[in-house]
Amino acid sequence: MSEDKTCSSCDKTDCSSKAQRPDENSDQFIERQALNKRLCQIKHKILVMSGKGGVGKSTVATNLAVLLAQKGNKVGLMDVDIHGPNIPKMLGLKGPLPGGSGNSLIPVAYSPDLKVISMGFLIRQDSDAIIWRGPLKMTVIKQFIKDVEWGELDYLIIDAPPGTGDEPLSVAQLIEDADGAIIVTTPQEVALLDVRKSITFCRQLRMKIIGIIENMSGFICPHCDKKTDLFKSGGGSKLADEMKISFLGSIPIDSQVVEAGDKGVPIVVGQADSSVINAYKEIVAKVINLVSK
Repeated sequence: MSEDKTCSSCDKTDCSSKAQRPDENSDQFIERQALNKRLCQIKHKILVMSGKGGVGKSTVATNLAVLLAQKGNKVGLMDVDIHGPNIPKMLGLKGPLPGGSGNSLIPVAYSPDLKVISMGFLIRQDSDAIIWRGPLKMTVIKQFIKDVEWGELDYLIIDAPPGTGDEPLSVAQLIEDADGAIIVTTPQEVALLDVRKSITFCRQLRMKIIGIIENMSGFICPHCDKKTDLFKSGGGSKLADEMKISFLGSIPIDSQVVEAGDKGVPIVVGQADSSVINAYKEIVAKVINLVSK
């Protein structure tokens, strides 16, 4: 008798999220099947991470997701920074979440092609602190995948908090067929030191690294167009060469990025072309090409 190689969640023979079938009555199997049922509907899953905080990782994740949606893709943006969820603020979105059927959650729509889920929609006040240990964080990330009615997506962008702890580890364990991680850094050595840990994290967990982005790569004066390397420059590309990883591009510092984030309007929305916007467009084109191979 030939071995049945179809996915037990969607019955596709070519599904990359095939569930294990050790005991189809076990809670673990049923939960895994529910996860796979959601993941089967998502073509590409991309984790945005960094070993260091303050490098603009959430800003990068937000603008990448918006640009992908602007290209006509169905995109989900999942904010798994449990303790400091900033994605709702950057997109000008507020909770509470719309009610779903049963235990399901309806993500908040930023646009017809971009859906968002974040712990920021579930807390009562912005000043509320989430004081949780690892198991609780794993549980809510699991819910963000299996209980959220994502529908069919071309891309799921997952914004993780800095470091290599519970949140990125949970994503790596739950989304076994992820396309890989985009690692964000700034050019100075103190950031690159921590980013090396992120690279080690991905390699130890056998998660593909899509590439490195160097954010805050030089400040271009709006008056004279002269570039000043406030945090040095070129560190990200050198690290990519050293670690044999794709370099996705450099994004310069621009005061409009800060203003856009505070206003809840991403820099790539409604702005004339600039060095920052062009850098994002080039990065998105490279990401699409790399994950489509």
